[in-house]
Amino acid sequence: MDSQSQNTSLQRLQNVEKEIVRVLELAGGVMDEMANPTGPRKELINNHCLEFMQLIKDIQVTLRDEIKSACEYRPFEKCDYGSRITNEICCKKLDYVISQLDGMKQTIDEYHIAV
Repeated sequence: MDSQSQNTSLQRLQNVEKEIVRVLELAGGVMDEMANPTGPRKELINNHCLEFMQLIKDIQVTLRDEIKSACEYRPFEKCDYGSRITNEICCKKLDYVISQLDGMKQTIDEYHIAV
């Protein structure tokens, strides 16, 4: 994910944030309209509900796409750190085994000299 796509992703998430605010405004508007002493205006309620549902769908699609994109993001894909560390660990293990073998050889040599 390069800088350009990160900015685009952030912009999409900022738009989702604005859409969520709008959804809450619509829900509040419907609640106000339902509490209207003269009764709710059907056309206003219908328009608010249609916009509400469309925004919810848009938010879902955008968030699903952003989550999928984040899951596919592999920032260290070309990094060789893991293989280098594994190699260093293997070398340390080999050094330890060699030192143990040297110690065994020395013990055997000392045994042969003593016999």
